[in-house]
Amino acid sequence: MGQCSHSFHYQCAQRRGCLMKETLTQEMRDAVVAYRLERARQTLEEADLLRQGDYFNAAVNRLYYACYYAASSLLLSRKIAVQTHNGVKAQLSLYFVRTGLLDLEHGTTFGLLFDKRHSGDYSDFAYCDASLVDMLRPRAAAFIEAVAALIMHHAR
Repeated sequence: MGQCSHSFHYQCAQRRGCLMKETLTQEMRDAVVAYRLERARQTLEEADLLRQGDYFNAAVNRLYYACYYAASSLLLSRKIAVQTHNGVKAQLSLYFVRTGLLDLEHGTTFGLLFDKRHSGDYSDFAYCDASLVDMLRPRAAAFIEAVAALIMHHAR
């Protein structure tokens, strides 16, 4: 990743977890939200490269993280603090899926990717194949765009 112009990025690099421990200014919050959305889109591209190389488990991992970055940006944009992956999943469901702000299909996509990433990282003999990646890739992209639309709508 390139060098960031915001001093905030440097501050966070110096002290892991500062987003949860300090109150962000609106300018800082907006910068982090934009960064996470961009990171989500770049991570989708990483998943595409891994898919092309037949690294299916790694591609699913990257699809999950692409959605995770988008989800965490949405939560941050609404000042909803989370500290774990499970917390992101729970808060996304509570504040956005259950309220109808985010379609149930997007919630299902995030949950499925969460489970596949977890089993891929922590279970023996976890296996993802091309058809799974090909099914999840457009759903992950749709999730990210739906989240971006919610962020943009809220910013107005």
